[in-house]
Parts: sequence; C-alpha cells; structure tokens
Amino acid sequence: MSRSQSRAAPANGAIQHPRSKLLAFICLCLLPLGGALQMLVSGQSWLPAVAYPLASLVSFVLYWRDKQQARNQGWRTPEKVLHASELCGGWPGALLAQQRFRHKTRKLSFQLSFWAIVAVHQVFWVDHLLLGGYWLGSALGPLLK
Repeated sequence: MSRSQSRAAPANGAIQHPRSKLLAFICLCLLPLGGALQMLVSGQSWLPAVAYPLASLVSFVLYWRDKQQARNQGWRTPEKVLHASELCGGWPGALLAQQRFRHKTRKLSFQLSFWAIVAVHQVFWVDHLLLGGYWLGSALGPLLK
C-alpha cells in the first residue's frame, strides 16, 4: 500500500476514527458548554447559551452549502464568512460539518485560522471559569450583558 493510499479517506464516505473525533469534540465543548450554562444559571447572560447552538447551526448550513457549491462549481461562500460564523460561536457546528462533509479539512491556512478561533473560545472560557474573568472577562464583560 502506498503512502497516498494509506491516507485516503474511506470510499464509503465514513468518518475516519469516529470515536476519537467524538471524544475530542466533547472535550472541546466542555468549557463553552459549562461556561454558557454557568452564565445562564447565575443570571449573568443568556447570550452564550443561545449563540453557540444558533451559530453552530448557521455554520453547519454554510459549510453544507459551500460543499454543494464546490461540487456544482457554483458561487462559493467566502472563507471570511465561514470564519465569522465560527468566531460568533459556530465553531462546534463548523467542526462537525468539516468532518461530515469532508470540507475545508486539507487547506492548511484555513485550518490554522479555524483552530485559532477555537483556541480563542477556549482561552475565554478558561479565563471566565477558572480565573474569574481576570484577563478577557473584564474587557468583554460589558458586551455579554
């Protein structure tokens, strides 16, 4: 088996290593989910609890549509629109769509931007939940009310 054949996606369209990817997805979602629930229950803000699911749905649909347009050689969704939806909290939906549709997974520059957005969200929630908003929370707090 050649090197390129060993890295090829399955012919049946199945997601490679689904258990590992599901575990990684769950781990990445723990901080945002916990933070959003904490903010909702404490009465701080309802925005994250609503924004993450809605933005994820929008991101998933944007990726699906962009993949369809790529197949049909139609008008594509600009990458900055995809990244904007991820930044607004849609990165979980974008990550699911990337895996489900095998879309935008090989373009290094796109993946670097995507993972930087995920990292920003993780850092925000670490700051909010573990450090009491010491770094980012004081600057972004007024925006979340």
